[in-house]
Amino acid sequence: MKKLLEELSREKIVAIIRGIDEANGDRTAKALADGGIVFLEVTLNTDGALGMISRFREGYAGKLRIGAGTVLDIGQAKEAVAAGAEYLISPNLDEEIVYYGAENGIEVWPGTMTPTEIVKAYKAGASAVKVFPFASLGAGYLKEIRAPLNHIPMIATGGVNLGNIQSVFDAGAVAVGLGGNLVDKQLIAEGRFDELTARARAFADAVREGAGA
Repeated sequence: MKKLLEELSREKIVAIIRGIDEANGDRTAKALADGGIVFLEVTLNTDGALGMISRFREGYAGKLRIGAGTVLDIGQAKEAVAAGAEYLISPNLDEEIVYYGAENGIEVWPGTMTPTEIVKAYKAGASAVKVFPFASLGAGYLKEIRAPLNHIPMIATGGVNLGNIQSVFDAGAVAVGLGGNLVDKQLIAEGRFDELTARARAFADAVREGAGA
């Protein structure tokens, strides 16, 4: 389990597929992989999510790390793992899911906002927490809660773009979750997958430049 978190802390980006038509799912995954993305989360409120997780896990073995997002209960957690999810991400903290992950060697990165939720998630066995909704909270909030809780890895999700990504890492995020600012539904609907790859590469380059700074 720890190996996956170490890999995330190097790659620093989780690309989020949400509400993408299943017919375009495979081309979306390929475009993101071609752009240098390694962690790909398929949210369970996407039609055909479990099928996509299975296909991506099989088709990109050794290249992509496939996880399930918007995992809201233990039943969904088990379905996602059966489909091949390597990690589970939620918008909220459900300790039952965290316990399940710990017992079965599956990383769980639950959604948390308050210091109480963050500590509770970590004590339950989460190796990292998702700070959400980050678009509303901002880098200043992250920096404040990192001061006393800097031992807990935090993934900032929501509102991160090329303009502010470095400030998010400077505030202490171990990684960021990128939805629409990376996985642009309009580009996908119009079949402009080369532009999606270019966007992925721009984010991957921004991470590398920051790491080298």
